[in-house]
Amino acid sequence: MPPTDSNAEVIKIADYTLIYCSGACPRLYRIYKGEQMLGLVFEHLTHWSNEIDNQQYAEPLNAVVALDDFLLAASLDDKTDENIAA
Repeated sequence: MPPTDSNAEVIKIADYTLIYCSGACPRLYRIYKGEQMLGLVFEHLTHWSNEIDNQQYAEPLNAVVALDDFLLAASLDDKTDENIAA
């Protein structure tokens, strides 16, 4: 379900939009930054986590930012590797 769907369960945090997609515990949310989907975060009873690491975060924003930071770092690393190969 896209963030624009009127039936979507939406959580807006800073520059991110979390859309509930499935699950009971953990509940799974897709993360969007603008129109781009970044990945998934998991809401447990006592903490949040993301699809990249096994860390536990007290707030959903922390899990989302950690995922976004990882993807940014991975993107920069990939660009660096391309420059080395050239």
